[in-house]
Amino acid sequence: MKGKVVIITGASSGIGEALAYEFAAAGSKVVLGARNQEKLISIANDIKSTGGECIYYKTDVSSENDCRNLIFTAINNHGQIDILINNAGISMRSLFNDVDLNVLKKLMDVNFWGTVYCTKYALPHILKQNGSIAGISSIAGMVGLPARTGYSASKFAMNGFLESLRTENIKNGLHVLIAYPGFTASNIRKTSLGPSGNSQGESPRDENKMMTSAQVAKRTYIAIKNRNNKIVLTTEGKLVSFISKFMPNILYKLVYNSLAKEPNSPFK
Repeated sequence: MKGKVVIITGASSGIGEALAYEFAAAGSKVVLGARNQEKLISIANDIKSTGGECIYYKTDVSSENDCRNLIFTAINNHGQIDILINNAGISMRSLFNDVDLNVLKKLMDVNFWGTVYCTKYALPHILKQNGSIAGISSIAGMVGLPARTGYSASKFAMNGFLESLRTENIKNGLHVLIAYPGFTASNIRKTSLGPSGNSQGESPRDENKMMTSAQVAKRTYIAIKNRNNKIVLTTEGKLVSFISKFMPNILYKLVYNSLAKEPNSPFK
């Protein structure tokens, strides 16, 4: 990974921030995109203070123009792109019957269209390098989760897009990775949207029992380095993957019962 130019979206916190440090430590030239410019500056300065290379562009991935400019920033500074990691994402927690449809639209704009926009402008450059495109999906992209209809829909859409892209370019040397983390200790649940689009605030789950963002980043780094097509993280994620193939009806009940135990769950 030394000398590779790596673009990471959603890089101001959680898995994205951890990925920035992981690739920078390996000698990659990291290009960060996120909405929180103050945090991007802090991360970039921290990486550069230890001898790493890091630049950033304030990016709202729901904006096609912002995504285009993030890609241009990488090309203008480094002349190439080797890896794009589509990590930016937001979640939700509400029954579909109660949710404002604008919440679902916002999730699709960020989680799905953000991936499409960045990939569209990065792809020609990545193909020149026989490089990699990665998408950070979720257990919610393997099985539809109750009270997460918009989140699951956006992740399923992202998965289908990336799988199609992989097959289209099977003769072009393009590597596509889809990573499926389970519940991960990160900022995404604290910023998860409620039924009216308000942030839910404190996470309803015990973060101390989850895989850390740094652990997810390390596994994702290795998977990109090894050009794996798919990785499923956490024991919970692997169980979901296995049971969904052989006992889907049982899985639905297990998922329902598990999420119903969350504090203030919208269903019981």
